[in-house]
Amino acid sequence: MTEITLSKVDVKSEYLYNLLQRIKERPGMYLGRCSITRLSMLLMGYSIARGDLGLPTTEQEQEFEKFQEWIAKRYNITSSHGWDSIILFYSADERDALDNFFNLFEKFQNRERA
Repeated sequence: MTEITLSKVDVKSEYLYNLLQRIKERPGMYLGRCSITRLSMLLMGYSIARGDLGLPTTEQEQEFEKFQEWIAKRYNITSSHGWDSIILFYSADERDALDNFFNLFEKFQNRERA
C-alpha cells in the first residue's frame, strides 16, 4: 500500500480577484456554462475550502464580503437575498446576470458609489 503524505501548499495570499478575472475571461472553463448561480457556488466552495485548510481571510476576501452590502444598497434591497439573487432578478437570464456581475464588480472595485 502506498502512503500519501500531505504537505502544506504555498497558497497565494491574494488570489480571489485573479481567479475572478480568469473566470471572466473563460467562464465556460471554470463554470461549465455562463451562470451567476454557478459563479456563486464556485466562490462558496472556494471560501469553504480555504476555511477547511485553516487559511486566514485575505484582504481581497474581506473586501469582497462588502460587495453584498454594496449590491443591496445599489438596488435598494432590504431583504436577505444574496448578491447573486439580486443581480439575477435584475437581469434577463443567468448569462446576462454573470455579465452584469462583472460590470458591477468592476464598479465596486473602482469605489463607485452604490
